[in-house]
Amino acid sequence: MILPGILLALFFTGVLPASAPIFPFPPSPTDCVEAHRECSSDLRCEALYRGLELCAADAAVSPLGEQAASECLERQDALLAKHPALLACKCQRAFRKEELCLRIYWTVRLLPGEDELEISPYDDTLMDTRMTSLAAANLMQLDGENQCLKAAQDCGLYEKCGSLRSEYVLACTKPVPGTNRCNQHKCHRALRRFLERVPEEYSLGVLFCPCTNTLCGERRRKTIVPSCSYQEMEGLQPNCLYQQSFCRRDDLCRSRLADFLNNCQPSPMTTSGCLKDSAGLCLRAYAGLIGTIMTPNYISNSSADVSLWCNCEGSGNQWQDCLRLQRIFTHNSCLRNSISWMGSPGSLPADITPPPAPRPSPLVAQEVELLSNNHLPEHNNIVVESEEEEEQEEELTQMQEEEEEGNDEGGQFDVIPLYSERATVSNLGSSSGTGGAAGLTTGPPKAIVLVLLVLWACLSWG
Repeated sequence: MILPGILLALFFTGVLPASAPIFPFPPSPTDCVEAHRECSSDLRCEALYRGLELCAADAAVSPLGEQAASECLERQDALLAKHPALLACKCQRAFRKEELCLRIYWTVRLLPGEDELEISPYDDTLMDTRMTSLAAANLMQLDGENQCLKAAQDCGLYEKCGSLRSEYVLACTKPVPGTNRCNQHKCHRALRRFLERVPEEYSLGVLFCPCTNTLCGERRRKTIVPSCSYQEMEGLQPNCLYQQSFCRRDDLCRSRLADFLNNCQPSPMTTSGCLKDSAGLCLRAYAGLIGTIMTPNYISNSSADVSLWCNCEGSGNQWQDCLRLQRIFTHNSCLRNSISWMGSPGSLPADITPPPAPRPSPLVAQEVELLSNNHLPEHNNIVVESEEEEEQEEELTQMQEEEEEGNDEGGQFDVIPLYSERATVSNLGSSSGTGGAAGLTTGPPKAIVLVLLVLWACLSWG
């Protein structure tokens, strides 16, 4: 009787948590921003980290000398020995502090050569690797139907997808004042915003829609407005190794490339052809590269083959390295099977969930026309705002993003109307304590615990 009494006392005083998990689950890796915050509370740890920041800044300008590299590695070893959480930390995709997190992640990793790209900086612990809801979105296929047109129409019926798609199409087709060139930086930023904020069953459904004819294939190839986002205006292809080296100097591009190499690594030992045996992870990682300098795309309208916009001319004695980089996209069985997996209705789960209510974006009609033509519009077709108007628009967009992120508890995607009960990669891949993660960590209600303790006390008296 004494033990139940003690437990009851602890329960009512709040010492014994009522929401403790019933089953133990492996904890998610520490977020790098949180790990750095803990390090900042220690003066010695913070001093070592600031020293590594200087090393990273010097290395970004030119390769470190032998003595400087040795000193930087000593600082790195001392920092990680004092605060090992910085080495084990990860980042979350599409979160408000993603870029800050990635900067911390790479600052404490001064590994030379290819080692830095063998591990993804992103946390996939709670991700739905099967992407069942995305697969179900492509389940209904009719013979002869243009699946890419259908995917674009479905996107237009979901207001957020339609508006963000129109936003990136306008950004990628609007010419810089006084020229016939697009602003590739704004185009890439708008593409990333679309892919990060629209649920995957819409965004990836548009990217990887299966095609059986060239008309559908051409629409798929032009989805990302390749005349601006993929290729250079002059039509000249850069060297692939130069493209990769430029990517490595940007924390976001570097991270997305590492994520792709990690999650799309081929293997003959699995049915999917992927080392991680997950087509969903590979598709998401591939989409993560879109909107960076290493944006890939379909090479024609008659196949699902993809490649980077680059070649190996002028590679010299690094010719083999350049070819190896090209083949990661052109001869990757994991990537090829993952894209084909999107068009295999026999392997997809049944889903009878009704589609969301039509809420078309007001810019969908204009966007469809621009996308189908894939050309830079005339100045009299699209009003060119002044630089002040563009800055005001960007500030308003940023304020709206921050407000949405506050409402979504850490920057999760909005819940799709009428799709709230379907598990998606978006709501399972977050560490903010919502969605799938919340289901894993919720413990028994207080009332149940109280009844069990009372029954235990009665049995003890008996």
